[in-house]
Amino acid sequence: MAIEISKNNHIGTLTINRPDSLNAMNREVLLEFINELKKIQSDKDIRVIIITGSGEKAFIAGADIKLMQKMNREEALEFANLGQELANLIEKSAKPVIAAVNGYALGGGCEIALSCHLRIASDNAIFAQPEVKIGLLPGWGGTQRLPRIIGRGLANEIILTGRNVTAKEALDIGLVNRVVPQEELMNTCFDIANAILKNSPNAIAESIKLIRLAAGTKLKKGLSKEAKSFSQLFETEETAEGLTAFVEKRPPKF
Repeated sequence: MAIEISKNNHIGTLTINRPDSLNAMNREVLLEFINELKKIQSDKDIRVIIITGSGEKAFIAGADIKLMQKMNREEALEFANLGQELANLIEKSAKPVIAAVNGYALGGGCEIALSCHLRIASDNAIFAQPEVKIGLLPGWGGTQRLPRIIGRGLANEIILTGRNVTAKEALDIGLVNRVVPQEELMNTCFDIANAILKNSPNAIAESIKLIRLAAGTKLKKGLSKEAKSFSQLFETEETAEGLTAFVEKRPPKF
């Protein structure tokens, strides 16, 4: 199995386990990734998901270039659609998804990280969209998500030059949320996940949905959707418990 799943205290960790190929992705790995992600998203015991790569060198070092070399147009379209399906599954997940970027996040690896709700990088992490160097362009959402996260100007520079972005620069430009020493990466991600676990799952799911809508929705429409979701939460047991716990000065039991 190229994808390994572990569970701990309502946290599911999904690890791409192909260290010999720097966790590069081919069609079979993509299909397995999609299948395992759907399983963990439907697991009611899991409330936060962490995605990482095995080894100390790479998160995901992109797609398998040797296999891409043999693709025709139809096969390339299917490959792009599969990568986008995976990225969309991550981005639209009602459960928060944290990317624990433990090294190279190149090409498709960078695009998978971009689709996660939070990105925590080790200090040796390297991000890049180097597709133009081999006559291609980002095909798993990079041209769409990168400018939404860091702005069009910087996205143009990074995609058109294909250059590497260090962990420090990634933090400076807002590409990642935090940078930590590699040996502290997973503990930091678990700390963040545990902080999320203290909060209402319903409120978190609605927040994720509305934040995603903000990128492509006019402000007036977005505010209307926000107010509607805000009011609907008042009909849930979780909100009743949260409000009561606050008044009673005790931790809520979600």
